[in-house]
Amino acid sequence: MRSILCGAGLALVLVTAATAAEPSLAGTWTLTAADRLKSDGSRARDYGQHPKGRLIIDTQGRYSLQIFDGDRPRIASGDKATATPAELAGAVVGSSTHYGTVAIDEAAHVLVFRIEGASFANWEGTEQRRKFALTADTLSYQVPTPRPDGSVPVSEWKRER
Repeated sequence: MRSILCGAGLALVLVTAATAAEPSLAGTWTLTAADRLKSDGSRARDYGQHPKGRLIIDTQGRYSLQIFDGDRPRIASGDKATATPAELAGAVVGSSTHYGTVAIDEAAHVLVFRIEGASFANWEGTEQRRKFALTADTLSYQVPTPRPDGSVPVSEWKRER
């Protein structure tokens, strides 16, 4: 029994040491930019002039992400069921939310999002691999599939302390 406990303790130390060397995604992140990189190399806003969002990642890699156009129109009636087509379009196009698990593929240097649920139903059950940059306080990544116009969405986040 003692050798089993010692072996388990050594394994825990090795896992902890290996994990300590990797960047940590766990935490609460606030959106600082939701842009798109255009094919000519320039950048444009993707969620209006005042995007807002939150990304929460726990120590097991479970995440919840919300991005909103801070200037999306409100629904005049106050009831989604009676919203105008333009109001509904603003609500849908002006937001991106999803949850699932996220991990770092060190070899490919990509984030791997396994999306369980999303406001864009086409993403549910998919895996997205996104190029990223991570420091102690910032995270940025690019959505993998360019849009029809050739632009690539990029999100930038700041870690909350």
